[in-house]
Amino acid sequence: MSELDQFSSQMSTAERLKIEPSCTAIIVVDLVNDYVEPAGAMPVSDASGTLRRARELVEAARESGAKLIWVRPGHVEPGDGLFRKRIQHGFVNSWGAQLHESLGARDDERVITKRRYSAFFQTDLDMVLREHKIERVVICGVALNICVRATIHDAFFLGYDVWLARDASQGTGQREEESTVYDVETHFGEVLTVAEVRAELVA
Repeated sequence: MSELDQFSSQMSTAERLKIEPSCTAIIVVDLVNDYVEPAGAMPVSDASGTLRRARELVEAARESGAKLIWVRPGHVEPGDGLFRKRIQHGFVNSWGAQLHESLGARDDERVITKRRYSAFFQTDLDMVLREHKIERVVICGVALNICVRATIHDAFFLGYDVWLARDASQGTGQREEESTVYDVETHFGEVLTVAEVRAELVA
């Protein structure tokens, strides 16, 4: 962690919670064609490394028995309120809103469709997590400083223990990534690599 400002340095010294994989969910946010393919509507820069690490995290979830949840946009009309700030993208059932094929999503795995940045906002994600007795969420995806961050905020506000899989997440730029990681690490949760997450989940 970089040098802390005076406000952020006032951190708890509590040890990391011990939570079983069966009470953990891996949430993969918006790794869809519109954001990770060069031909997409709003692609990040070279998402190949992010996709590779995300696939490793997905495999760790399957191996450990953690709950795996995919999140994708599903906008329904050009008048969607999100388009007041962003160009049109991610329409439901479009190529742009499809999960990237390299991730190997399975038909029997849960998919949450959202229309705002946070995967929790007016979706049934919180209900799904509570039905499966989830206590910790491990979040990755794009864009780190927008949809991933909004999802982390809501997870924290709802009482979940939050981990960010840093190397399976990508922001809109280096400045934005660094700022988000700093804020997550000092205020909202833990920041780990995929290898560190795997070591915690897979015995």
